[in-house]
Amino acid sequence: MGRILVEKDVESAICGGSIFACGGGGWVEHGRMLGTAAVNAGQPELVALDEIADDAIIATAAAIGAPAGTTDWQMLGVDYVNAVRLVQKELGAPIYGLMIGQNGKSSTLNAWLPGAILGTKVVDAVGDMRAHPTGDMGSIGMANSPETMIQAAVGGNRARNAYIEMVARGATARISPILRTASDMSGGFIASCRNPLPARYVKRHAAAGGISRALALGEAVIAARAKGGHAVVDTIVRVLDGTILARGRVSRKSVTYTPDAFDVGTITVGRGDSALTLHVMNEYMAVDDAGGTRRASFPDIITTLAPDGYPLSVGEIAEGTELLVLHVDRTKFPLSSSVLDPAVYPPVERALGIDLATYALAPAAPSMPTQGDAP
Repeated sequence: MGRILVEKDVESAICGGSIFACGGGGWVEHGRMLGTAAVNAGQPELVALDEIADDAIIATAAAIGAPAGTTDWQMLGVDYVNAVRLVQKELGAPIYGLMIGQNGKSSTLNAWLPGAILGTKVVDAVGDMRAHPTGDMGSIGMANSPETMIQAAVGGNRARNAYIEMVARGATARISPILRTASDMSGGFIASCRNPLPARYVKRHAAAGGISRALALGEAVIAARAKGGHAVVDTIVRVLDGTILARGRVSRKSVTYTPDAFDVGTITVGRGDSALTLHVMNEYMAVDDAGGTRRASFPDIITTLAPDGYPLSVGEIAEGTELLVLHVDRTKFPLSSSVLDPAVYPPVERALGIDLATYALAPAAPSMPTQGDAP
């Protein structure tokens, strides 16, 4: 039985999604705009994968761009709706529901407004439980597939004549960079609908329950706020079964916007032998200690929190900012085929200049709660 998403769910989705955002994942106000518009425009319905017929078509609703506040972007709620319409028109068939590529400050709510306006279901599945920089990392195993896919992007800064609508057909690895280029040309942040697939495939390859997990985490954090910041941090750590890797001030921030619509660089917390370096590509992708030892690595959850437990995005951090570094090992939550696909790592490793695949693809403990089939 589906769950109608209502006003109180908006803040829970933003709150939980902000922790899964891992320093990126969009904007709080953008998420609030999407969610509020959706619950006022209709009744978006969250449905579990096991409620959906195998032959129903599920597409991914996603935002593409660099959310660290370095660009002059504009994206409206209707852009998400129109992206779905473009894919449905090109596909020549209705889309039953929309999953999301990742959780985040706004991305947890990406499917809500199309659900309210078009009647597409909000599918309780994600391409990645946490936020990530490339579309391939949320493509549920399609990154290296030769199968022709449809992807659409809509949005852009209207005042700068940067509004774009586009549809591309082709192998996912070929057309995903086209959408990222469109994002850069539109102002740095654009709405997309992509990769319509039968539910039988999504059930095998997506991380099930991603949205309901974000909602539950948000509900727990909101309930803890009355007890103060320590209670909020303790709640986050308890619910996610995570740890705090470090507490300290940012001693160095070196993050720049690239022509590929990524924010790339490093943030250093603390000084000397106790310093930790956070590697940023829109989101936090790895943490190394002062001796170069890897302390956390994608697809682990890596999030920076203010002392009161508020999740700080890369764009909200400056040198001198006091923060906590939250780490949740990848064995603590469901993984999708996306993050177990070797094809998704080389572009990110080149941008960051570090190894990610060795850590991400290392054998997991037998109890690791994975979803889908590793390529």
